[in-house]
Amino acid sequence: MATVVDESNPLLQDFEFPPFDVVEHKHVRPGIRALLKNLESDLEELERTVEPSWPKLVEPLEKITDQLAIVWGMINHLKAVKDSPELRSAIEEVQPEKVKFELRLGQSKPIYDAFKAIQESPQWTSLSDAQKRIVESQIKEAVLNGVALDDDKREQFNKIEQELKRLSQKFGENVLDATKKFEKLITDKKHIEGLPATSLGLAAQTAVSKGHADATAENGPWIITLDTPIFMSVMQHAKNRGLREEIYRAHVTRASSGDLNNTAIIDEILKLRLEKAKLLNYNNYAEVSMATKMATVEKAEELLEELRIASWDAAVQDMEDLKIFSKNQGAMEANDLTHWDTSFWAERLRESKYDINEEELRPFFSLPKVMDGLFNLAKMLFGIDIEPADGLAPVWNNDVKFYRVKDSLGNPIAYFYFDPYSRPSEKQGGAWMDEVVSRSRVLSRNGTAPRLPIAHMVCNQTPPVGTKPSLMTFREVETVFHEFGHALQHMLTKQDEGLVAGIRGIEWDAVELPSQFMENWCYRRETLMGIAKHYETGESLPEEVYLKLLAARTFRAGSLSLRQLRFASLDLELHTKYIPGASESIYEVDRRVSKRTQVIPPLPEDRFLCSFSHIFAGGYAAGYYSYKWAEVLSADAFSAFEDAGLDNDKAVKETGHKFRETILALGGGKEPLSVFVEFRGREPSPEALLRHNGLLSATASAL
Repeated sequence: MATVVDESNPLLQDFEFPPFDVVEHKHVRPGIRALLKNLESDLEELERTVEPSWPKLVEPLEKITDQLAIVWGMINHLKAVKDSPELRSAIEEVQPEKVKFELRLGQSKPIYDAFKAIQESPQWTSLSDAQKRIVESQIKEAVLNGVALDDDKREQFNKIEQELKRLSQKFGENVLDATKKFEKLITDKKHIEGLPATSLGLAAQTAVSKGHADATAENGPWIITLDTPIFMSVMQHAKNRGLREEIYRAHVTRASSGDLNNTAIIDEILKLRLEKAKLLNYNNYAEVSMATKMATVEKAEELLEELRIASWDAAVQDMEDLKIFSKNQGAMEANDLTHWDTSFWAERLRESKYDINEEELRPFFSLPKVMDGLFNLAKMLFGIDIEPADGLAPVWNNDVKFYRVKDSLGNPIAYFYFDPYSRPSEKQGGAWMDEVVSRSRVLSRNGTAPRLPIAHMVCNQTPPVGTKPSLMTFREVETVFHEFGHALQHMLTKQDEGLVAGIRGIEWDAVELPSQFMENWCYRRETLMGIAKHYETGESLPEEVYLKLLAARTFRAGSLSLRQLRFASLDLELHTKYIPGASESIYEVDRRVSKRTQVIPPLPEDRFLCSFSHIFAGGYAAGYYSYKWAEVLSADAFSAFEDAGLDNDKAVKETGHKFRETILALGGGKEPLSVFVEFRGREPSPEALLRHNGLLSATASAL
């Protein structure tokens, strides 16, 4: 097995840490093509010499898939954090060649037959759990990749796969471009009254970058965009109802008109997914999706309905509360509250009810303090030390931080990059974790110790302004904890089999467990008080504010729950019952689903689907329910710590150790339900989730 090395192309160098600082668009075409050529000959060699054994099948296969994952991962990452038209078109050009190779690999009959032979051989019983999982999932994946189709059907299948990849790419680009395209210049301060100082600073910074050199937070001009930090701020704080309406309408119609219109792309994606499902002998695409998940379509629908019933009355009451409150405040729109009013009045109600102003709390959550607190928590729970290692690995932007993770004996066990700030002109919105490389025995750098895992953590927080550090909302704090949970599962794995190490091989609907689990710690007194220190004075968050944050946790829980249930139900509906090209349009499906999941129906012109990247440009197709499915698991896992006593350090450490040795250590090497039972001692129950959300009594009466 040769590793292709070309010193002139950074994508093809032998590296421990990817050379992110020097990779340019010009390296993509030659680099990917040289790599694919090399991997093709490796694959031919493997097919020629394959035997049903680990050294002759799994190890060479891991080397092939790993090289492609790392190099493609690098350019895909740069596209997400440092996008440019040149990089885009280079990736677009070579993507079909990469997909063609993946299909060729996924449909390899000799490899498939060798895995089947292992499964049927006497040595099967002597394999470890992880090895059995690898064999079973490789066989399942091969079937889902079309290995068993006859030639003409396989050709059709491959065309569909290529087209789906292209359409997903285009969908995501349209969303990014449509988000970027919208700009509203404001020169009169009256029009943005209510916006907090941080948002005014951000809007002025945007104006400066667009050529208004003299723009200041105080005097403007200001540019409002649809980028999440500023969009959310306008929705929650702008007193100008007309502005809120304009920005809201622009947001829910993104990528739905002109040359960035995603409507036809969505129709085509759904049509091709259904065709693919039929080729594989499934009734619909949701069944294909569920073939590699914990849930089934029925179980997912059942859970969504149980949670919908538990949330509905509470959400209706939330709306009633807003009407009464806004009326008491003399709001003209009180009897006519609509989409661009709910966030605004919900914020005012939250402030009056809990006396919490998210913006006023920002000074207590400075990024450096939050990261310190997060790392201290990880040390207590999981016995690890995290230290800065800036300079050890090249980065793509000067704001990116690099960290080393050590075990209790001081040995390095992992590394991760952290890219915290919003850069709307080149970086996609949202927050995510991704792998750079995974832990692996076969790909050891020195032939003895396994290769160590490396992760990406990416957020989109408000950047530091002047000498002020990045000051976070409490929600942004939760987001950092969330992404770090994903990173921990990748980094603290004890699996040496690369194909199931870390987050690899974990069923998609179980993958959010550690991330959502970590969010719960933001509400634990010691954790929160440890990070909430005023960035200038060092004073701690006042006790009464902590208690209010705790109380506010269930504020509008019914409404927030229904929002997620709308997305999840719509996703399942489109991938089970919807027939592309029939009389009902995708938007009519959304309206039908929203009748059951939204207290205020969407606007007739709502085109939210056109920016629903999770299911059309991400991995969540017929899988958005996973957030709720995993929330059940994560709330139940956290309740093990509640049962042990959150203020009992010894019990918390013991439970943390158990969590590390099961959920975080076993990766994809064991079926997730068994892993959960090993940690919790029983199967999961939704009780803890409903209790945390204050929706428990509602279920009792509604079920």
